[in-house]
Amino acid sequence: MAFKTDIEIAREAKKLPIMEIGAKLGIPSEHLLPYGHDKAKVSQEFIKSLAGRPDGKLILVTAINPTPAGEGKTTTTVGLGDGLNRIGKKAVVCIREASLGPNFGMKGGAAGGGYSQVVPMEEMNLHFTGDFHAITSAHNLLSAMIDNHIYWGNSLEIDARRIVWRRVMDMNDRALRDIVVNLGGVSNGFPRQTGFDITVASEVMAILCLSNDLEDLEKRLGDIVVAYTRAKTPIYCRDIKADGAMTVLLKDAMQPNIVQTLENNPAFVHGGPFANIAHGCNSVIATKTALKLGEYVVTEAGFGADLGAEKFFDIKCRKAGLKPSAAVIVATVRAMKMNGGVAKADLGAENVEAVKKGCPNLGRHIGNVKGFGVPVVVAINHFFSDTDAEIAAVKAYVAEQGAEAILCKHWALGSAGIEELAHKVVQMAESGAANFAPLYPDDMPLFQKLETIAKRIYHADAVIADKSIRDQLRVWEAAGYGHLPICVAKTQYSFTTDPTVRGAPTGHTVPVREVRLSAGAGFVVAICGEIMTMPGLPKVPSAEVIRLNADGNVEGLF
Repeated sequence: MAFKTDIEIAREAKKLPIMEIGAKLGIPSEHLLPYGHDKAKVSQEFIKSLAGRPDGKLILVTAINPTPAGEGKTTTTVGLGDGLNRIGKKAVVCIREASLGPNFGMKGGAAGGGYSQVVPMEEMNLHFTGDFHAITSAHNLLSAMIDNHIYWGNSLEIDARRIVWRRVMDMNDRALRDIVVNLGGVSNGFPRQTGFDITVASEVMAILCLSNDLEDLEKRLGDIVVAYTRAKTPIYCRDIKADGAMTVLLKDAMQPNIVQTLENNPAFVHGGPFANIAHGCNSVIATKTALKLGEYVVTEAGFGADLGAEKFFDIKCRKAGLKPSAAVIVATVRAMKMNGGVAKADLGAENVEAVKKGCPNLGRHIGNVKGFGVPVVVAINHFFSDTDAEIAAVKAYVAEQGAEAILCKHWALGSAGIEELAHKVVQMAESGAANFAPLYPDDMPLFQKLETIAKRIYHADAVIADKSIRDQLRVWEAAGYGHLPICVAKTQYSFTTDPTVRGAPTGHTVPVREVRLSAGAGFVVAICGEIMTMPGLPKVPSAEVIRLNADGNVEGLF
């Protein structure tokens, strides 16, 4: 059976002018800054005018640990938004912007798929409205001003060995992970070792996604710790006097972007921190704006629930005062079979026993999300190779976990294929069953917070960290940062720090390689295992097949 590709479907979309999409939410045209005919930014002035309105209900879409079989979390997020609108609810989708790194690497785009997509798909997955470029520029302006301050006499007495602010670019480039800068003699500065992270790992990205407005943004930028003196006194961004200029560069990027689904329903696409190396959620300002404009807001958190959902609850909801009403965990029969030991090449053949064997990964996520006091439903993202017996096995397993699994065919049918899930989500949200609470209190010591995540979410036995790491956490506590949440950077493919371990493992440990203070964003990053904050390209990157065809259209982007 031949299927149209995502990009072919997106290209055939009957898009409405973006002013009409804004009008559906009551946004006056003068408060939309258009980027062409099909995307726009919403003005800060209009957002501030919404303050007195009541909030709609917030629905989180999360997933099992990703597998090469594909799960379709963004596809389900978009489909559910369309499905809620189909059954008469005023629903808004909130998702993240795509990074160029994975687009040209291995993961692909971030606009959904099939008949549950956000459009314009090509622009969303490429330059979009320039937000990531602005973040990259603001981050690297600070980098340049740090080295420039040292070059012109270093009046702040920065210890060049203790500069913690690296550079960023929005591309997977392993060659830049560890470099030496300022070579070439006296006129170029003092040589030192540094490196690049990918833009989505930048603290500036996290700050933009957690800030409430431009004033909050500038304060948080000023709070960034960029270096230390020989006496280990912190040097802040505001000491370098970069915070004002960085805010200027981010002025437009701070305004949420509005686009549309294939069914002409509104979608906010704004911000994009990775979930495995950052906090994995779209911006607070987009989510809060959507909650003022819609009855239901459907948002997603990156990768599996062990990373994305945990950070959504413990960082984003904690910091922004959000209270989710329900959660959807996306799973596929194919992924269950992979967790049950089936090779990707053999996924087309029925294997009910492998499905049953792989379901504990799903069960672990169900239990974890329930632990936050949020009611859960499982969305089985349907593939044509799924058999009735395999689907029944997943449904039976989920029922044993005290939840319900609903088959969803939104990829092929759009909103018509996800109505049952939409009705279930409304029932859960309207029941008032949610009693959300973060995993740990603010006043718990930092290392204990890390242990709590490792034991309760990853089901590990212990966290392994050198004395230097534990001492560093205590120093930050003494400096007044002990109330911050923990943002764990680890592989998305497993509950462990080993990407090859599938299922629901126990008896493992979580090794912490490094900790970083994100004082402006308001969390402490714990880098675990072999995770890299600058990814590399695979042996055969997607970039090799992306090109313009004879008609001038993009091919190979997915």
